[in-house]
Amino acid sequence: MKREIKFRAYSSHNHKMYPVSDIEWDIDGRIWVTADDGKNGIELIDEEANLMQYTGLHDKNGREIYEGDVVRTGKDNIGDPEPMIGQVIMREGSWLIENEKKQEAIDLFSEITSREVIGNIFEDKQLLEGKQ
Repeated sequence: MKREIKFRAYSSHNHKMYPVSDIEWDIDGRIWVTADDGKNGIELIDEEANLMQYTGLHDKNGREIYEGDVVRTGKDNIGDPEPMIGQVIMREGSWLIENEKKQEAIDLFSEITSREVIGNIFEDKQLLEGKQ
C-alpha cells in the first residue's frame, strides 16, 4: 500500500500555516523547514516551525486531515461514543481523535465516516474548550 507522506508547518513567528517542501536537520540537531508562502520559499527554524504530518485520510468534505487538526465526530459511526470534538494525534502508531477534557480517544481510521475538520490546535484552540 502506497501512502502519501507530507507535512505542513505552523509558523509561531508569522502565525500562519504553510505547506512544507523540505525538512533538514543541521549538525547541532536544529530543524530547518522550507515552506511555501505562495511566492517564495521561506525557512522556519526549530520552535518556529510546528510540524504536522498528513494522516493520509480526508474528512467528510474531502479536506485532508493532519496531525493537530481539530475534528468533530458525528453520531453515525457505529461504536463511537457520543459526538465529540478532539484533536488528531499519533499514539503507538495509530491516528486518534483525542478529547483530553473528556479523557477519551477514538480511532481515526476511515474516510467513510462523519469526521469533519473544523480547525487546528494553533489557530483554533478555543474549539477544544468547547467554544465554537
